[in-house]
Amino acid sequence: MKKFLPAGFLLLTVFLLTTIQAQDRVTGRNFASRSEVIAQHGMAATSHPLATQAALDILKKGGSAVDAAIAANAMLGLMEPTGCGIGGDLFAIIWDADSKQLHGLNASGRSPKSLTREYYIEQGYEYIPSFGALTVSVPGAVDGWFEMHSKFGKLNMQEILQPAIDYGRNGFPVTELIAYYLDRSVSRIGHYPNFKETYMPNGKMPAKGEIFRNPYLASTYETLAREGRDAFYKGEIARTIEAYIRENGGFLSYDDMAAHTSTWVDPVSTNYRGYDVWELPPNGQGIAALQMLNILEGYDIASMSLYDPEYIHLFVEAKKLAYEDRAQYYADMDFSPVPVEKLISKEYAAERRELIDRNQSARRYEPGMPDGPNTIYLTVADKDGNMVSLIQSNYRGMGSGMTPPGLGFVIQNRGEGFTLQPGHFNTFEPGKRPFHTIIPGFITKNGKPYISFGVMGGDMQPQGHVQIVINMIDFGMNLQEAGDAPRIYHTGSSEPTGQQMTDGGAVMLESGFPYETIRTLMHKGHKLQWISGPFGGYQAIMWDKENGVYYGASESRKDGQAAGY
Repeated sequence: MKKFLPAGFLLLTVFLLTTIQAQDRVTGRNFASRSEVIAQHGMAATSHPLATQAALDILKKGGSAVDAAIAANAMLGLMEPTGCGIGGDLFAIIWDADSKQLHGLNASGRSPKSLTREYYIEQGYEYIPSFGALTVSVPGAVDGWFEMHSKFGKLNMQEILQPAIDYGRNGFPVTELIAYYLDRSVSRIGHYPNFKETYMPNGKMPAKGEIFRNPYLASTYETLAREGRDAFYKGEIARTIEAYIRENGGFLSYDDMAAHTSTWVDPVSTNYRGYDVWELPPNGQGIAALQMLNILEGYDIASMSLYDPEYIHLFVEAKKLAYEDRAQYYADMDFSPVPVEKLISKEYAAERRELIDRNQSARRYEPGMPDGPNTIYLTVADKDGNMVSLIQSNYRGMGSGMTPPGLGFVIQNRGEGFTLQPGHFNTFEPGKRPFHTIIPGFITKNGKPYISFGVMGGDMQPQGHVQIVINMIDFGMNLQEAGDAPRIYHTGSSEPTGQQMTDGGAVMLESGFPYETIRTLMHKGHKLQWISGPFGGYQAIMWDKENGVYYGASESRKDGQAAGY
């Protein structure tokens, strides 16, 4: 006997299928997404919900986007020390609504002036070590805070830093992801003096849900709020850092700290299908994203799809080309004549594009001749239309392991970004900024602010920036979907530290790509690897001029939250 479905059920089924097709974001498909956050007066997106809340509180008090960004960064230095802290560096791109201009800030520190390349060679090093006192450079983040604040701040630093001070003294619950990375740090840097006293007061790292306090960092923040940036670079904090580093065999000195300055720079851009994508010039790697976009603009990406092996192949080959230039040329522009204008030109991209074989993966590209690795990212927008794209890091998670007594933070190991090869643009020199991985991003359209965004994760960052742009512009995704979509990560390129790619590297695809895609890529000669974790985090804010609202997005790869009011 046949059974017939009731008409009402069939109508409901048709309705549901129509609705699913319209919104095209369904759990169980290749990737799941959620709605963007939308608000009128202000928006903050950070990698920790409590930091996002602190930023919103500052905005509601009348603080500027910069004030809120500093407050969030201070919170993250306390709550996510596995990704950032005032022992690290900072970069920012700021849209100023009054001048209607973008401002770039390079707040990265320089190498010790008394340390030389020859010293490393004499000690038997082929590469600068990953941890310990010989890898530290001047931490630039605090100066970056005060530079931004003096130019764009409204509230005083006491109000801005107070949320982080309170949480440092009273404690906060540790999230699952941060607890995981804290525990991983112990085996690498837990043996350095004062690390355990700061982060393991009970003899172990805090677990998920445990209340953790850092009264040392709270006291340091109080000193900065009360005495200003000179307390860090010319006061007792600087003297404590010098004494500690020298006791542990390093060279960073009080004079290195006292001489530090941040640099305001002009962001650079390329136009990708009508949208201006902005990055900061080297010593960071941001222009690699612009080089990749210029190469990929020559292909009809919109006719492909996220899962199309043809798109992934072209993406990976464009990345290889850009990263060979990155390894050869990106460095401190005060020491080396980096040909930025030529590297990001359309003409140079056309030359490089000709090298790509659409059917075969290249084992190696040579760098062009244009002259003839853990991080937090946050973004904030305020009621006046100001937007901040800010990225900050210690490098390698918690940095060098060097933990000065009584200060509550670890100093970065950015010195590892140099090479010891003589004559290289990025070779170690005293008082020089190392090659940097952290990059903030920004997009404008017709001279107006559009999207402030960033993707975390070492050399994944330019690759992530490009994928966000393509996901939105070519594949029509919204701000949230663009971050949630599964990512492509190619590793094994030549590096500014001297390592060379010889075998084509490896392609890592996040879960969600179909087997047919993987098989076709292998037929093109790509080596596929399966790994979890290196695909980066993401935050973004978009300004919708027509409706006068901000859209915010974060993602599930970290503990992030976008929220507005």
